[in-house]
Amino acid sequence: MAEIEFSALSRQCLDRRIGSAQQLEEEALIWQAHRNAAATKVNWSFTTEKARDTLKNRYADLTKEKTQN
Repeated sequence: MAEIEFSALSRQCLDRRIGSAQQLEEEALIWQAHRNAAATKVNWSFTTEKARDTLKNRYADLTKEKTQN
């Protein structure tokens, strides 16, 4: 999710040179407030089942780690 938000911030707010870190922070906070007010949703292109199937080898690793601890 963080990558999605950084991409949106980059496209919508950071398409120009910004003079200082303080100005960047102020503009990013304003952008964030507008985005939160709009209740922007993510349109996922896959289901939970499809993600689990695709990443099943990763889940197996996590299961092993939990049982070892």
